[in-house]
Amino acid sequence: MKFGASVWPFKWTIPYDKSISRIARLGFTAVELIAWQPEVLDEYYTPQTIRDLRNIIDSEGLVLSQFVSTPPGMASPDQRDRDRSVEHFRKVVEVGVELGTEIVNSVSVHPFNIQFPRITDLPHMQKFQVDVPSGLNWQQNWRDYVDTMRRCCSLCEDAGLKYALEPHPYRYMANAASMLRLIEHVGSDSLGMNLDPSHLFPVGEIPHVVIYQLADRIFHCHFSDNDGTTNVHWRPGKGKIDWEAVMIALKDVGFNGVVSIELEDVPGVARSVSDVPQEWVATEDFDRENIAALQYIKDICERVGITPD
Repeated sequence: MKFGASVWPFKWTIPYDKSISRIARLGFTAVELIAWQPEVLDEYYTPQTIRDLRNIIDSEGLVLSQFVSTPPGMASPDQRDRDRSVEHFRKVVEVGVELGTEIVNSVSVHPFNIQFPRITDLPHMQKFQVDVPSGLNWQQNWRDYVDTMRRCCSLCEDAGLKYALEPHPYRYMANAASMLRLIEHVGSDSLGMNLDPSHLFPVGEIPHVVIYQLADRIFHCHFSDNDGTTNVHWRPGKGKIDWEAVMIALKDVGFNGVVSIELEDVPGVARSVSDVPQEWVATEDFDRENIAALQYIKDICERVGITPD
């Protein structure tokens, strides 16, 4: 088992070279890279940049645990949107292979591309609303989504990659049951979960129970904490998730992949231009949060008999 960090909370957008080295200096042995928009796949992840990124990752003694990008339109009722999402995913797979990762990741999508409210707004909204048009064929939309996922998984199979799908509240895959249903319907060994307790906990899941339910279909992990009210990403140990039980469960099911610390709601975190007037790069406070998170999980590992790589 390795411990890594997601690059985006250090610097939300490209370029990522300095953030990779920063992550290594904090004591991590793995890193995740991302493409927030489809054009980034072509404009940033060029052959030369990919070579440069691989050289930095190798020279810092890291591994690229997964490459992340979520195609829009995977559950659109419009076939053209779904086709475009598959082409986006094809490029994700191609870039992932060139970067040298074994796993690609995307976030599960909303049915029909319906705009659901953010669960982080739940505590302060007077009424938590979502507009659902009448006359929608939910069964057909599910079949269309499964077909899109099959096409994406086929691309992963051909490339020798795994597809770690990430649960989020209110989406087609939000918990263990929906993950197991999707695995059954898609029928591909390449499909599994990017275990993210911070998204599972507020939808009513007990994270370590999910681990036992999914077992070898857990391909990668994101670690952050919360109190179950929303899916905020605090430092492990600052919320109510039972992290010792999580680590014991990962040990019991034989997980030997990467646990990636993903802190998005802690002091010093980076912010994108969509949130603030200009992009904020993470501060030294954020470094301290990550060091504390890593040590907290390592201390648990020592207690439960896990030796990290």
